[in-house]
Formats: sequence, structure tokens, C-alpha cells
Amino acid sequence: MKNDERRSFWTWGHVSDEPSEEVRLAAAQAASKRTGIEVLPPPIPSIESISLRAPRLEVPTSLSDFVSVATIDRITHTYGGHSLELLKAIRGQFDEPPDAVAYPESEEQLEQVLEWCIANKTTVIPYGGGTSVVWGLNVPKESERAVSVDLERMNRILEIDEVSRAAHFQAGIYGPDLEAQLKSIGLTLRHYPQSFPWSTVGGWVATRSGGHYATNHTHIDDFVESIKMLSPAGWYESRRLPGSGAGPSPDRMVIGSEGTLGIISSCWLRLQKRPKYRASAGVLFADWYQGTEAVRAIVQSKLYPANLRILDPVEAQLAAGVAGSHALLIIGFESADIPQRLSIEHAVAMARDHGGVIDDQAVIVDDGTGSATGREGSVGAWRNAFIGVNAGAQLGLGLLSDTFETAITWDRWPSFDETIRASVGAVLHETIGKGATLSCRFTHVYPDGPAPYYSFSGPVPIGGEQEIWHLIKTAANDAVVGAGGTVTHHHAVGRMHKEAWERQRPELHGDMLRALKSTLDPSSNLNPGVLINS
Repeated sequence: MKNDERRSFWTWGHVSDEPSEEVRLAAAQAASKRTGIEVLPPPIPSIESISLRAPRLEVPTSLSDFVSVATIDRITHTYGGHSLELLKAIRGQFDEPPDAVAYPESEEQLEQVLEWCIANKTTVIPYGGGTSVVWGLNVPKESERAVSVDLERMNRILEIDEVSRAAHFQAGIYGPDLEAQLKSIGLTLRHYPQSFPWSTVGGWVATRSGGHYATNHTHIDDFVESIKMLSPAGWYESRRLPGSGAGPSPDRMVIGSEGTLGIISSCWLRLQKRPKYRASAGVLFADWYQGTEAVRAIVQSKLYPANLRILDPVEAQLAAGVAGSHALLIIGFESADIPQRLSIEHAVAMARDHGGVIDDQAVIVDDGTGSATGREGSVGAWRNAFIGVNAGAQLGLGLLSDTFETAITWDRWPSFDETIRASVGAVLHETIGKGATLSCRFTHVYPDGPAPYYSFSGPVPIGGEQEIWHLIKTAANDAVVGAGGTVTHHHAVGRMHKEAWERQRPELHGDMLRALKSTLDPSSNLNPGVLINS
């Protein structure tokens, strides 16, 4: 099945997802007010005005029905979704485009493409929805030729097992299409990364994506039942099982491999019934660290709320409209079978024991009637800001904005947070100055530790974004790894985090990965430079 809507070349998603000129102008006016320097939205180049190098390969007639060298296809597969990539795109800079884009519609066509690429010593870039924010989709400068393999036409649900609650998905199916088909039978995958509208099942598995829900089933790892992947060495398919103790997991070797070992064609994922009962609350804390202690108490009680997300005072004000200097704890429960009133009452009581403040009437419960929860007040404001993310409105306005996320055990929190804020804050002060902001929220929490998600922003000279970003990002990576955290919790490694990840992982683990790659991809055709140096 072909998707007829064209993908945007300068923001996430499709053309219909692009911010309007009115939205871009409003963003420019806000940027002008913040910086005191008048700016206008940069013009969006036409496709016809963008200059690309000529394709460095010739597509054989046998593949021409589903392999394209058209300018628009090559442009829309040059970059992922990181703000610096999108900034290059809106400025019309496409120095390293793929030479062709393949759109296989079957496993047979996928085999044909991979065989052609290997025979012609061509770099292969597996492509899902294009939302990578860690430079995981870029053609390396040293590649003599490259083909982007986009699986968007392999987008069907092949089989649904309602008894075991699992389904067999082709890798190219997008989140909304997946959920729309499951809704008719009362089931859901219930995995919602922030990129959900524009990302695919294969991309989620390949990058170990994290969903919206804060506890229990957080990563795609928790949903995978089996995987089928095509490598240069042949097909790799794991047995479909609810669990196994037979040696290292064949699925775990593929989850998070980021297109370096093969191209995921399909997978079985566990499903669940659609939620019916819900409850939510927003609790204020005068002290950020008291609030994080409340989070620890709740998650270690194993109530497993669907949402347990705390925003520091800066984040609470910017994203949820909380006045003053209060942190905001968002608590949410849901279930298909069990009313959630008792669970939310227990969680709110624990939050109050740690200094949290909330009126009784602000605890919203839906006992199965379908009434809205989590859509009003500060909780609703945060929800709208989170779901309504748009990567293109502020491009080219002289505002640098990015994030980095990690995870750390509770015994090293809050000293970890203090270290990160001091280290990154110092570089923000040196590079941006008084206009810089640094904030933190927990996106996911576990009984043994939180996953802090830091955001930074500030005005920078137009044209100087990349240099300043590099200084800040280097400081963040150094601080996070040096303080014992992970360089990424759910944004993947790509090329962006590779050097810091080398410091995080055991040295022998890198040797193991290289040995595995040499077995499955002996000529290093697949996504070279991602995760490891071959």
C-alpha cells in the first residue's frame, strides 16, 4: 500500500504537518521579543531551487518500479529530525543526499535491493519515519554511493492473535495506522513515543524507542515477541515466544541495532485491551527535590501509574503554565478492567506526605463513563504542549533549543542533577549568556532510578547555531557519562552519541558488536558509522 502524501523535507512528518506561515510568523515575533533583535521566518526553498549532486549509480530496469532517483525522494531522505539537520534543510543545504531511494513493497523486493547494493559496494541506510534526532540516517561523506531503503510501503498488519494478544506488523507501519486498525477489535499496542504520528514500528524496534508511559512498559523492548530481519548474510528470524531462558536473546541482539546489522522487515508485538478506567492529578511542590522523592516513593510502591512525570519549576512554567517557582508532578492511571480511584488516591496521599499540594477536587477520576481526565488545568496544558510538538516553527530564528536525556540510580540522585546543572549551566553561560535556560523533567521512572530529560535553549547568532550547540552537547555528554549516567535513555546512539557511548559501554562489548557485524554484514554496507566503527 502506497502513501500518497509527500514527506516534508524541512520538518517532521508530511507536508500537512508543516507549520503554517502564520505559526512561523508568530514564532518569529516571540523570538524577537525574547532577544530584542527583530527576525523574520527564513524563506522555505522550493524543491526546484535545491541543487543536488547527480546520482552516482544507475538503477537497473528490474528495480526501477520501486527505486527512485527523483530529486524530491533524495531530498526527503537526506536528513533525520534533529534541529540542526532541519536548519540545513530549510537553508537548502543538501551536501550528502542518498543517490537513490528504494521503496520495497515485499520481502522479495527488499532482497533484490539489498543484493543489488551489496554487489555494487553501496551503502545502505534503513529508513523508517525519518524522525531520528541522533544523526542515524545520514549518508557518510566517505561513501562512494548510497541508497536509502524506505519501508513505508510494507505497512500492513499481517496477523492478529487475539487469544495471546499479539500482532504481526510489517516494519513500515506508522503509529496512527497501527492503532486505527487495532481499535476496531478493542486492542491497542499502547506505545506512544513523542514521534508517534510520524514514526514506524521498524524504527521503534531498531532504535529502542521509549513510549509516553512512565512506568512498567516503557521501552519497545517490553513489547517485542519476535523479529524478522534481512541481513547481507541472510534472513534472521527469532521464534515467537512469551519468554525464554535459552541463552542470550536473539531479539535483544536486534533491538537497538539501529540498522547496522540488517533491515527489520516485520515483528510480533504484544498487545493489550484498550483502557476504560482513568484517573489523573497534578500535584505542586515548593521544592524540586522533595517532589522527586515523592516520585521515588510512588514508583517503589509498584502502583505502576501510566504517567508519573515531574517537571522542575522552569519546565512547569514554560510547558504547563504553573505560576511561581513550583515543580509539577503529573500522575495518571489507566486500566481496561479495574477502576483507578483507589490507585490515584494512594499515589496522591504519598505525594502529600512529601510536601505536595493538591485540592481534592483536582483529582479527576473516570470510572468507565468516558469522561475526560488529564485535559484541564496545568496537566492539560502540559499534555497539549507535549503532543503538539512541531519541529519547524522556530527554525532559523536565532534560537537554539535542544534536549538530552539519561537515566541514573536513585542513590546518585539528586547529586547527579546538581552536577549536570553546574557543568552544562557553565557552558550555557559562556556560550549564550543570561538568555539561556536549562530545565529538567522525568520522562520515565523505575523502582531503581529516574530518567531525567534536560532541555536547554537561548538566543544565538544566526549562522552560529552548530558551533554553539556542539560546545553545549559535548559538555552534556561529558557530564552525563562522567557522573555515571547513560548517554541516552531512549533517543538512540546514532553518530551523535557514539563517542560518549564508547566510554559508557564495556570495551569488550564494542569488540562483540564488531564481531557480530562482521558476521551479518561483512562488507559493512549497512549504516556504517552508527553505533560502532567497523
